[in-house]
Amino acid sequence: MNANPRAPELQSSFAWLNTDRPLTFSKDLKGQVVLLDFWTYCCINCMHVLPDLAYLEEKYKDEPFLVVGVHSAKFTNEGQRQTVRAAVGRYEIAHPVIIDEEMALWGEYTVRSWPTLVLVGPDGKIVGAVAGEGNRDGLDKAIAQTLAEGRAAGTLAAGPLKFEREQSVRAATGLAFPGKVLADPKGKRLFIADSNHNRIAVASLPDAEGRSSLIRLIGSGLLGREDGPADRATFHHPQGLALMGSTLLAADTENHMIRAVDLDAWTVRTVAGTGVQGYDRAGGKLGTKQVLNSPWDLAVEGSTCYIAMAGPHQIWRLDLPMGLCRAFAGSGRENLVDGPVEAAALAQPSGLALSGNYLYFADSEVSAVRRIDLAAEQVETLVGRGLFDYGDIDGALPEARLQHPLGVAIWGEKILVADTYNHKIKELDPKAGRIRTLVGTGKPGAQADGRLGLFEPGGLHAAGDVLYIADTNNHRVVRVSLPDLAWSEITIEGLEAPELSGRAEAEHATATLTAPASLRAGAATEWRVRVRLPDGAHLSEEAPASIRVSRGGTVLMQRTMLGATWPLAFELPAQPSGNADLHVQVSFAYCHDGMGVCVPANPSWSVPVSFTERGESATELTAAVA
Repeated sequence: MNANPRAPELQSSFAWLNTDRPLTFSKDLKGQVVLLDFWTYCCINCMHVLPDLAYLEEKYKDEPFLVVGVHSAKFTNEGQRQTVRAAVGRYEIAHPVIIDEEMALWGEYTVRSWPTLVLVGPDGKIVGAVAGEGNRDGLDKAIAQTLAEGRAAGTLAAGPLKFEREQSVRAATGLAFPGKVLADPKGKRLFIADSNHNRIAVASLPDAEGRSSLIRLIGSGLLGREDGPADRATFHHPQGLALMGSTLLAADTENHMIRAVDLDAWTVRTVAGTGVQGYDRAGGKLGTKQVLNSPWDLAVEGSTCYIAMAGPHQIWRLDLPMGLCRAFAGSGRENLVDGPVEAAALAQPSGLALSGNYLYFADSEVSAVRRIDLAAEQVETLVGRGLFDYGDIDGALPEARLQHPLGVAIWGEKILVADTYNHKIKELDPKAGRIRTLVGTGKPGAQADGRLGLFEPGGLHAAGDVLYIADTNNHRVVRVSLPDLAWSEITIEGLEAPELSGRAEAEHATATLTAPASLRAGAATEWRVRVRLPDGAHLSEEAPASIRVSRGGTVLMQRTMLGATWPLAFELPAQPSGNADLHVQVSFAYCHDGMGVCVPANPSWSVPVSFTERGESATELTAAVA
């Protein structure tokens, strides 16, 4: 170990997340065995490493061992603290993360690819490094040996390092990082992959104002892969959805399975996948005997289900009556190469949509929209140039650029694209050979001056002239009228975040109202929400804040804000004369100055209100944060 080079220092001046202080080898990490994970949050291989890291963290939780994520961004959008913070929450990462500004640490550690893992001993010297996924056993042995050698040499710290970790905000919408959405106009239903709640929400099709009501939840909210009744079945971060008659198909992404939901009997069964990630790039086995690898989206034609298999950079086909599941397009090599399906190269396909003879797909790592001619079995690229060629350029398709799109939808002869890392929805016209922005400002947002803002939208579906958007990092679904681009945030009455979640979310705020409010009846009223924070704390502008006001079982208003000005101001729709008890829920995050940890707060008020003709036109609520 003494012959090994010393690990380059981790800069305390860089942004640190998920820890209350910077961690350096010369100070806090001295005597600790440290596993550095060089990652970027777009990368499917980096996602596949996270369960291994969680396993190692749990196994060695009582030892002086720590994982530190080094986020070295591939895409421009990934270099922002705000977007990395959202990714840490979305992936439920429990270890500290340092943002590698201008890839300085990447260079100092001579890293060449994502992910790369570097093991550092308690003396601050590099033990070894390994690239790629599937290295859990080797890392486990190396960590155990390094701990033993450090203990024998007397260089090991007495115990594990203690630090504060971040927690996710519990959104008032009832959703957590929804990944995909599917509208069913015939059945008047909306299906939402409530990914981080490990469930699927079934709601009524919203009206023009976005009002909807919960029909049923599929999944208990617990993490798992149990089949059975819908309310007891379990999922692991589901994504893509497809409807086939009275059966809803779901890509149970982190279980590496395809699940089928009988919408008459409300039961769940597994139709493909073993529940374990596989590396088969050919397939050919039946149903639950065939291993899968991060299925991300689905599209159904007749009895065939097409699967965007993000893990091996392929598209697969599942014959539903027979259960035969096999690769269809993509050699497994990550790149952008057109041609016959078996020879073409894809790069993390993440969204699918069928139109006529074409299967369109969002090929995220090459920032492309591509399609397969199903009769000729040929792959063609419409927008996109390669793995490191991206941007935000509308216009003629040869010059147009996207940034890591995750979703596609069909609207007549147009293709709608979730241009995820540009925070936009775009309209691609294959006949005209052009693409243009429909909604979104190009930066994370929720709404500004009536304009719709988005924060890494991951899925979309068009039904008639209405577009439904899974606005992933804003924890909401948005309805857009395509002819005039009028929009509304969808409010689902009866939908609440599950009581049980993967990480405990403490309530850090109390709210009281000392006297009943008297407000004007028959007219909209202005409300303001203030918070009193501890000394040395500030409200987070990087996490969405949300408000929901309900009266009995009826939601009167819901609003999501990102980078909002406090006190939060909102308008309550006109109410009839009479007395009412209003329930006001607010969710936000606040941060302690100089720390990389932000704290969720979810105050709520029970507000007795008298609505009269001579009532006030405004009122104010205050929450105190302990």
